[in-house]
Amino acid sequence: MRIIILFPTETEASLFQRNDVTSMISGVGLTATAYATMKAIQQQPDILILAGIAGVFPHSKFCIGDVVLVNSEVEADLGFFTPTGFVHMAHLPIDMVFERRHTLTCDHLPQSTVFPLARSVSVNAAMAGFIDTSAADIENMEGAAFFHVCQQERQRFIEIRAISNYVNIDNDEWDMQGSVEALTTGLHELIDRLQQSI
Repeated sequence: MRIIILFPTETEASLFQRNDVTSMISGVGLTATAYATMKAIQQQPDILILAGIAGVFPHSKFCIGDVVLVNSEVEADLGFFTPTGFVHMAHLPIDMVFERRHTLTCDHLPQSTVFPLARSVSVNAAMAGFIDTSAADIENMEGAAFFHVCQQERQRFIEIRAISNYVNIDNDEWDMQGSVEALTTGLHELIDRLQQSI
């Protein structure tokens, strides 16, 4: 099985070493991730994995240090500010013909896994106070682009995240080292399970 892993940053990839997979640094953000995902797909992997850290919303059941698989992504800050507030592009009452893309889902999650599933939003501006987070557990800055490109190219994909912080501007409680360690351990376990399922 040919597996390619995208890490947004060198920091997130820093503890991961494995000879039976290919690792790439995608860069931070939706634009960089879209480009890196296309470049990775051109190498024709059997499965493409996005692996990184994420913030957790206070209303979520997850905590710092948890490792999750992402089953849905929303590009949450794509839209317009109106007199009544922010409106997502998919819900904008405007007379234009365009793809109204909102929630993207992953249909390639392993049937047997010890990792819980999380709903995620992707943002260009972390901790943006205007987006709808009521149905989300975590936030990141890459996942929606990764989901979209993989879906469009019919590429099998999985996103795994370790929670590093709470999404709260007034809370500086981050565990970068611990979350990278948890991500690395979880990623090894995910790869082992994927290879055993061949």
